Amino acid sequence: MSSIPPADSHSSPPSPQPTNHHEPGSEKPVQWILQQPPSLFGRYGKLLLLALGIAVIGLLGLSAAYQSYFSPPGEPQEKYHSLSKTAAKKIAVIHVSGTILEGDGFIKKQIDQVRQDDDVVGVVLRINSPGGTVTGSDYLYHHLGKLIEKRKLPLVVSMGSMCASGGYYLAMAVGDQTDAIYAEPTTWTGSIGVVIPHYDLSGLLARYDVKDDSVASHKFKLMGSPTRLLSSEERAEERALLQTLVDKSFDRFKDIVRHGRPKFKNDDPALDKVATGQIFTAQQALELGLIDKIGFIEEAIERVAKLSGHELDKLRCVKYNKPPVSLSTLLGIHLNRPPQAAGIDLHSLLRLASPQAYYLCTGYPWIRDTVGSNR
Repeated sequence: MSSIPPADSHSSPPSPQPTNHHEPGSEKPVQWILQQPPSLFGRYGKLLLLALGIAVIGLLGLSAAYQSYFSPPGEPQEKYHSLSKTAAKKIAVIHVSGTILEGDGFIKKQIDQVRQDDDVVGVVLRINSPGGTVTGSDYLYHHLGKLIEKRKLPLVVSMGSMCASGGYYLAMAVGDQTDAIYAEPTTWTGSIGVVIPHYDLSGLLARYDVKDDSVASHKFKLMGSPTRLLSSEERAEERALLQTLVDKSFDRFKDIVRHGRPKFKNDDPALDKVATGQIFTAQQALELGLIDKIGFIEEAIERVAKLSGHELDKLRCVKYNKPPVSLSTLLGIHLNRPPQAAGIDLHSLLRLASPQAYYLCTGYPWIRDTVGSNR
């Protein structure tokens, strides 16, 4: 018997066999049938393409949902605050912390960020501020109003430990929206009023035989100077002019309160009762109509969600952090600072010598350069 050779696993597949035989000399050609295994792509190709398409669409949607977590360098950095971590629609928390300066700092950047984000459906304005300059407070109030007007967003205020003077001025951006101002149980608020700080140092200078010998185009050019020695008549005249400036700014503050607190719109006696510069506790403010509810930021977020018409579990609440300070920025701040002599900050002294109106709850306005600011 002839032996059967072992199978070679690496050998070529068997050649196809003819399907019919013919006798030698026959002119009929041999017909071959090539049998190939069915194509895997041909059988499942459409399913694979469909699955791939679904995966790509899913990845694009996921990327769109998370792309706002990555903010451009130098801009406010969006961070998760609460509610759903995966929802596309957002409630934005704009923080107002510390003393309000010129108004074009970090607070304004947060407002701009919200204005450009179409996924934001509502805003919580979180205020923890004693106020600041009249101009800075009014500037931010104006841009909050433009944001709400342009985007048609519901706005709810959440007051922190203090929301006074210029801080309360900003809270009036809620307009006539009901149940829109929340204060924590320990919040201090109010301080509706205006102050132009002025200090008379002329007696101190006279003690050291120092005189203010400034040259000006008119005596009122030096109005508010802390170093000029004035007669009682001159001082009274100058004080009357400064009082006029205070009264004009105070009238605007009360108009803003009427806009944000409809309770006072046609009730001047009630407004005069609270517009004394006095600070009120949250409970007092509630009784006087300065706020709507006593509650924490969570309640304010829930209120915004309701006003926006979205379910709470379908929203993501975000906040904004200040961008990291770069080395070039630090060097720029250092190079742009005014010169100092013998440890004296000349920049602060010039501010102190210039009359300026404040919506500020403090007896020491120069500390605004050292406490928390919006920049």
